[in-house]
Parts: sequence; C-alpha cells; structure tokens
Amino acid sequence: MKRTVTHLADGRELIYFDERDDASRDDVDQRELPPPPAASEMRHDPILDEWVAIAAHRQSRTYHPPSDQCPLCPSTPDWQSEIPAGEYDVVVFENRFPSFSHRVGPERGDILPGLVPTRPGAGRCEVVCFTSDHNVSFASLSQARVRTVMEAWADRTADLSTRDDIEQVFCFENRGTEIGVTLSHPHGQIYAYPFVTPRTRRMLASARAYGSERPGGNLFADVLAAERADGSRVVAGNAHWTAFVPAVARWPFEVHLYPHRQVPDLPALGADERDAFAPIYLEVLRRLDGMFGLQMPYISAWHQAPVRVDRHLAYLHLQLFSTRRAPGKLKYLAGSESGMGVFVNDVRPEQAAEMLREVRL
Repeated sequence: MKRTVTHLADGRELIYFDERDDASRDDVDQRELPPPPAASEMRHDPILDEWVAIAAHRQSRTYHPPSDQCPLCPSTPDWQSEIPAGEYDVVVFENRFPSFSHRVGPERGDILPGLVPTRPGAGRCEVVCFTSDHNVSFASLSQARVRTVMEAWADRTADLSTRDDIEQVFCFENRGTEIGVTLSHPHGQIYAYPFVTPRTRRMLASARAYGSERPGGNLFADVLAAERADGSRVVAGNAHWTAFVPAVARWPFEVHLYPHRQVPDLPALGADERDAFAPIYLEVLRRLDGMFGLQMPYISAWHQAPVRVDRHLAYLHLQLFSTRRAPGKLKYLAGSESGMGVFVNDVRPEQAAEMLREVRL
C-alpha cells in the first residue's frame, strides 16, 4: 500500500491510500476556498456528566447534492471536488465542516459559572472515502479493498492517538437516508474526541466491576465465549472473528463482530486478523441487504480503547445495527428510548440471527 499526504486549497490534510505503488498523486486542488472554521465549543452537562459540542457552522454543510456535484467523487475538468485526483482507491481528508478541530479559536467564559464549564472543541474529524465509484456500497467492495480501508482506519487511529488533544478515536460508517446520511457516496468518518465518550466510559466501568468480582476475567471476552458456545445467535465466523446478534440487542437487526484475540484497537490487529475481517464483514453486510431485498440503513461503529486510560480493560469490536425492523417500517427512538434510555426491541435476537443466517447469498 502506498500512502501519500497532500493538502487541499484551504490547508486541510488529505491522504491517499493506494493499492499500487506507482500511483501518482500530483493533482492540486484548484478551488478558491475560505479558511476552515474554528473549533466548536464544548459545554459540560453537570447532570449527566457529559460533554456536548456546539458546532453551529455545520448548519451550512453540504446536503444531498446532485450526483454530478458530489464532493466525494474524483475531480473532473467540469467539477472540482474534495479529492483533486481523477481516480483513487481510498482517501482520508479533514472534514470541511468538523464537529471537532485543532483550529482552536478564542476561548469563551463558562456559560453557567461553576455549573457548566466550556472549552474549545479541540480534536479532529475526518472523512474516509472507500472507493471512487459513486454508485456502490461497502457490501459490494472487494476483499482487497476492505483490507485497504482497514489499513486506513488503523493508520489514522495510530496517528491521531499520538496527539495531545485526543483521548479517543472512533471510526464509523452511516449508511442510508433513514440514518440521516446527507452524502450518498460510499464513505465513513473518523471522530477523534478530546474526551472519553460516555458510552465507552460506561462500558469500561462495567468491565472494571466485572473484573473485580472475577479476578482474571474479562467481560468482553467472556461474553464472546458464551455467545460462541451457545451458538443460537451466531451469524458468521472464521478462524479469527465471530459475528453474532447479542442476547441483549437493542435494535431489530444488530450484529457485533469480535476478534478472537483481545486487542485494544485497530492498530493492534495482526496481518492474519486484518485479512480475515473482510470476508466475515462483507458476509454480514450482504446478509443484511438480502433480508428484505433492499439496502439496509445501518450504523457501523468501531469500539476502540481510549488513548490513555483503561486500555487493559477494553476489547476492540465492531457494533453494526439497522433501524429497519420490516419492509417499510423503521425503529424510531420514541419516549422510552429517547426520554429514559430504555430500549424496547420488537424483534427477538434469536429470531433476528436466524433470519440473517437464512439469507441466501
């Protein structure tokens, strides 16, 4: 894989990940762009002990452009996109409308002194383009391309983890308008947060409590072992990975993918583990798409260890879930879920796993 770093017209970084060593990346961004926005503002919620980012500049981000004006397609003589090259394999670049950024502006005072501290939303947000082909999805990528994407994820996780203002790196993909996607080109994102996220803090607190009660035990490893032994919710597997519907699935169709070896993050995966990820992940995505004969909307989220704390407790895994519960029907987060955080699932996890296994590929 060839890695080439360049910059866009407004100074944002862009990185090509090429599968050919002879790829030339001399194209220059010819656009006239305004300077990137300053970092957002973060406010700490004292009641929930969570940081909230206020990023008003994102109101002007690109929203469902026509296909011939897609900012993630390669540039052409008639259209200059975010990628200057006329073709590419995988590209990562700084988001033009970031929720978090290292471009920190002047600090404001606390909103409610003594109650709601504020600070700049330092960090980094990146876009990951999986392919230059506008009309495909991740499920249709080759195994070789998925391997390149995984290298890009690992590369960016390792690099972002070295930065003083980063505490956690989150790689994810949103797919489908039902999820809220505003650009249809196949792509994902990376958020490098200046704090450990609430969900991760809660997961690691559970793992810490579990380990204190069972010396030498690891919560994530034990859940994986139990699901593999039970087998009723396992969807797919190979020598290095297992995909299963968790017994406590919150979403109608939810699949977790775990490596069989406990590692904290993507850079810690070995070559064999990286090779083995593509076939099982592509199988899961194709099973989801085959469920109702249409592309399933989903969120695919990598759970990695924080950069500096509790890394020994964490266990890298991917959580994939869809909001679709039946043809023409979506799962909405209504009163119980949104108001109280108590999920009510309409589909039994065992039934969901069986339905996924029965999809003919």
